Amino acid sequence: MAFNLLYRSASASVPANTAAPSYAFNAPSFLKLSRGESATWLYTTGAVVISLLVLEQIVYRTRKRHLPGARWTIPIIGKFADSLNPTLENYKKQWDAGALSVVSVFHIFIVMASSNEYSRKILNSPGYAEPCLVHSAKQVLRPDNWVFLTGKSHVEYRRGLNLLFTRRALGMYLPIQESIARKHLTKWLEVAKDGSSQPIMMTARELNMETSLRVFCGNHLPDEAAQEINDKYWLITQALELVNFPLALPGTKVYKAIQARKRAMYWLELAAHNSKIAMAQGSEPECMLDEWITILNGEGYKGRRDFNDTEMAMVILSFLFASQDAMSSGLIYAFQHLSDSPDIMKKVHEEQDRVRQGNWDAPLTLDMLDEMPYLSAVVKESMRVKPPVTMVPYLAKKPFPLSDTYTAPAGSMVIPSFFNSLHDPEIYPEPEQFQPERWLNPESTANQNPKNYLVFGSGPHKCIGIEYATMNMVLVLATATAMMTWEHDITPESYEVDIIATLFPKDGCRLKFTPREQS
Repeated sequence: MAFNLLYRSASASVPANTAAPSYAFNAPSFLKLSRGESATWLYTTGAVVISLLVLEQIVYRTRKRHLPGARWTIPIIGKFADSLNPTLENYKKQWDAGALSVVSVFHIFIVMASSNEYSRKILNSPGYAEPCLVHSAKQVLRPDNWVFLTGKSHVEYRRGLNLLFTRRALGMYLPIQESIARKHLTKWLEVAKDGSSQPIMMTARELNMETSLRVFCGNHLPDEAAQEINDKYWLITQALELVNFPLALPGTKVYKAIQARKRAMYWLELAAHNSKIAMAQGSEPECMLDEWITILNGEGYKGRRDFNDTEMAMVILSFLFASQDAMSSGLIYAFQHLSDSPDIMKKVHEEQDRVRQGNWDAPLTLDMLDEMPYLSAVVKESMRVKPPVTMVPYLAKKPFPLSDTYTAPAGSMVIPSFFNSLHDPEIYPEPEQFQPERWLNPESTANQNPKNYLVFGSGPHKCIGIEYATMNMVLVLATATAMMTWEHDITPESYEVDIIATLFPKDGCRLKFTPREQS
């Protein structure tokens, strides 16, 4: 062969006793192409590639039809580059492009719904679409997780879980929530003794994670387990961004999240097992798992009873996902909104003075929380202005007629967005303004149009823990108001938004805390 001859020629001047031996390389016959055959192969490959790229554009344009969106999609990756650094401003541009608009990422065809009408239609059409959260969600949370159920099986599953959020159950969770809130807020004050401000993004997440784990699992979870879940759960959050590299290859966010989920499931299954043993021994229910097992064993219960440890752990995992990031985002922005609104903060203090009547260390009760309508309005308004979740992706199971003129193709992602519904100026005058009073007047346009308040979604997959989530936010803010005052240390990034599954202030919301002087 030419390679062998060339090698021999190069070796000719080397003495025979030192020359390296020559090796003949016999290429497989299918690689022995003449110049003409090589050219033909190259042209054929090029033609196939070009044809596939053209086909990609034709398919995209056929699916897109008349909807707003890029006229042509970037080959293969689509808008993936834009999704690496998502911004609320870019999402707003997409939503403002039309009530329905399209985008393509890694051949995933996406229909974005920005109007209240189309968003609610997607949320309330289980026959056409099912929640998929994000493309990687089933890999991360497991495809057999109850959150991905639809139809009758989902309704029956959810009916049983609703019993975990009755007023009686919430009353059991309340002391756990308050004790953990006081514990973490005391730490915040300790750190702030030097007079410096601190970003509360991660510390608020830690507060919420410990609260969630102890409310859901009680002491059936060892301290080291709670710490490991807290440390690793952020990996799950990062993998549940709207767009991520879709393959679970080592080193990717999705891969790391799956490993984190496996560790969390190990501990949560152990908690479910320990809870079953404790309830069988006649212990009193002290957490959500205990309450669930007690309900399943009750004489009047008519639903399914045979939940194994893994199934119970998956439910708790889904509750962690729902409560952890969304509730942290809501809490952080509530702190920020109050610190930016001294007049509103003053009204919150006055309400706390009235309800507590000077007894700042007395345990909170559900009846006391009921006497805090203004603080409840603060929480509701804060989540309207900065909704923790701006959209929830669904998957079209079959052609989905979204409007009289457009049908989303089967297999496409259809995404209802909540932001425009929550900032509709006809329903919420001055929608960017933080005005809790709009919720205190029963005749206000806000109260008269509950369909626009999509903070917790709508339809069969509406958030199951609305009362728990809002109660926890009210409780933490009420406790914080009793223990401290805070100021917002405004930075250039204070009002910029990071989108990491949910919304967060880009600077982590820097606050300066001081102990409150009790009168």
